[in-house]
Amino acid sequence: MNQKQLTDIKIGEQIDHFLILTKIEERTTKSGSPFLNLELRDKSTSITAKVWDGFADFVKNAESGKIAKIKGLMEEFNNQPQIKVNSIRLANEKDKVNPSDFLPKSLRSIVEMTDEFEKRIDSIKNEHLKLLIKKILSGEKFEKYKHVPAGKAWHHAYVHGLIEHTLEIIRICDLMCDIHSELNRDLLITGAILHDFGKTEELNYETNFDYTDKGKLLGHIVIAAIEIENGAKSIKNFPDELKDHLIHLVLSHQGKLEQASPVVPKTLEAITLYHADELSAKVNAYKYAIKLDENKEGNWTRFQQLAGTAIFIPEKDDSDIAQETLFDN
Repeated sequence: MNQKQLTDIKIGEQIDHFLILTKIEERTTKSGSPFLNLELRDKSTSITAKVWDGFADFVKNAESGKIAKIKGLMEEFNNQPQIKVNSIRLANEKDKVNPSDFLPKSLRSIVEMTDEFEKRIDSIKNEHLKLLIKKILSGEKFEKYKHVPAGKAWHHAYVHGLIEHTLEIIRICDLMCDIHSELNRDLLITGAILHDFGKTEELNYETNFDYTDKGKLLGHIVIAAIEIENGAKSIKNFPDELKDHLIHLVLSHQGKLEQASPVVPKTLEAITLYHADELSAKVNAYKYAIKLDENKEGNWTRFQQLAGTAIFIPEKDDSDIAQETLFDN
């Protein structure tokens, strides 16, 4: 597709794009007039859009995950870009577009990441833990694990994002094991591998990134804990204490009760995993926020709600300009 990326379109420019629908809401203005509130995305970003008239036929068949042809104008509302839609229709077979054209992907090769991941599993010496990982991450489950994003929007929010995020955490944990010999490396690395396993069931990723019904009802932490419990039961003589410590890593990996962890970290391995997870997630999220706003005027991004701050945008040098970016994929 040769269309300009959303992040490269400036305020006041015309839009003539295929974009994927990620949210569709029928609303009314204060005066009672109906309008359509949309969220649209391409590989570079997602953006809100408003359709003020002529959408009655479109909305009958429109749903999240479908592709629409949009014509309109890039505007700004509350310091955020927004598309004013003049015409909209659903894509058809003649358009020859599919959802994968609009979903961002990891810059890292999935073949390279899979090879590294398998080597990390093989490095685990405890046979109970190694067998448990292989039971949980087998067949279709491993295929999902390799493809699912690590999040809907905040960090590693792209295809292959979870395995990339997990490998970063493993590297951080390995470094901490080199520094602190008291850490149980096998337990910690297993926790790193399985801590976000539940996202394979929590998130849809085929047509757009959104939460499944199961994900909304249970959440990825509970899904992973159940999987570990059931997997350990199927392995002969799996030590109960080892299982409990591993499940504790999963339950506590978000660090605080107000961050949806059922318990706070209470072991050396748990506090290590929590901070490794935080470091990987936040560095990636900050990089993503800088990338999205690097073409705007000034040295600061827009205010990032989840970060609680705007983020400084450093000046580019020649090596930065030459480097391949996430959105060139």
